[in-house]
Amino acid sequence: MTGSSPLTALPMPSAPPPDTITVDIVVYPGFKAMEAIGPMSVFEYANLHLARQGKAAGYDVRVASFKTGPIRSDTLMSLEATKVVNMLALPHTAMVVGARHIQAALVESAALIDWIRDATPRLERLSALCSGAFFLAAAGALDGKRATTHWGVAARLQADFPAIDIDADAIFIRSGNVWTSAGVTAGMDLALALVEQDFGRALALDVATEMVVYLKRPGGQSQFSAHLLSERTAKPNIRELQSWILDNLHERLSVAQLAHKAMMSERHFARVFQQEVGMSTQEFIETCRFERATQLLADVALPLKTVAARACFSDEAHMRRVFLKKLGIAPKVYRERFATTGVAAARMANAHGD
Repeated sequence: MTGSSPLTALPMPSAPPPDTITVDIVVYPGFKAMEAIGPMSVFEYANLHLARQGKAAGYDVRVASFKTGPIRSDTLMSLEATKVVNMLALPHTAMVVGARHIQAALVESAALIDWIRDATPRLERLSALCSGAFFLAAAGALDGKRATTHWGVAARLQADFPAIDIDADAIFIRSGNVWTSAGVTAGMDLALALVEQDFGRALALDVATEMVVYLKRPGGQSQFSAHLLSERTAKPNIRELQSWILDNLHERLSVAQLAHKAMMSERHFARVFQQEVGMSTQEFIETCRFERATQLLADVALPLKTVAARACFSDEAHMRRVFLKKLGIAPKVYRERFATTGVAAARMANAHGD
């Protein structure tokens, strides 16, 4: 392995208890701070909940780099590396963090590529967070595998490494013992999936509840919030109209009515709305109702008929059609798959269906 110190000079961390899963968060100058801290927090909360159950810590997490000491991130923050990346003390799980300027990082931290190439056959589990997938790809660890990365660099990853099957919409992907995730916060999704694999769904659910995040996030990278779409709109009158639509989903909103409110002809309004928002008015309204329904479905005590009414669908069948169109699953299946709070889980266990 190039770029490392002599093996005899490497500091050896103290050995964790035999049943503890060792996790190295692998960083280098310019790494994305949130991508490192998010998974670290997931594992810390997992240990906390295990302790509450009277059990030993499940994870021994180290920040690892090619030197010990503070490693500067892409922000004002630095993380203290307490372990040197080497072949003598491989972890059970290695998580390679991404970088904002990944091409420069590949050159400046080329030794990491060599380490991944050598370590991959001996690691129980290897994962890349966001653009960290480029390090795995350069080491050949993703050849012939399905993988994901941040949507903004997915095309570049596919072009540079055509032997990889890139899914730019996935939040995270497992391919054998290799895991990859999408941008920044998706590292937490991946870490929660590892907790579920290691200690079961109940513990992962407890951690997700404590952190107020999804255990399994609905949708993919390409699914943008209707509220975010309205924030992105450049024309003030269209942005104001979107806000009005969000407040009046219970109305029968026709193109003619919306065009009149925007003080435009129907044809001109339809063209401008499509250009500004990236979808037609009816698609936007449908998306707003769909997002409201996904929030309401977290309360498993609400019958589906009530969810449909409060989300301003014409009826339950209409809501079902929209869910099948957008996700390929019915609202009831969505609820069973994505309910994440402890209260929701408890209610679901006692529910007899809607």
